[in-house]
Amino acid sequence: MKDYIPELSELRMVNRAPDGPLPFSPSDRTYILSCFDDVETSFGVRAFPEIATANLGAKALIRQLILYWRTLLPHTEAQMDAYGRMPGAIRLIDTVATFVEEQEARRRAEAPPA
Repeated sequence: MKDYIPELSELRMVNRAPDGPLPFSPSDRTYILSCFDDVETSFGVRAFPEIATANLGAKALIRQLILYWRTLLPHTEAQMDAYGRMPGAIRLIDTVATFVEEQEARRRAEAPPA
């Protein structure tokens, strides 16, 4: 594993993601979870051994995917495939988290004063 100092954009992505789930489509959820599982399987790592991947919140998923992306070095074909899919999974989580954040801000702005 390489040393890693998070970039500001990565910290913002992690902070934007909720602790709980995000409203992914079934295919998006499958893509993200399979990417995460494939990374852990191909590299022989397990970040959350006591928790099933399907039960991880968005914040934990994006934080760990970013950490894997920045620290793992792929050597085998399986590792290169899993590693290459991580940016897509990270962007997908961040895109949905941003959408949810914007929707919540819009609802608050449109809500009548209390």
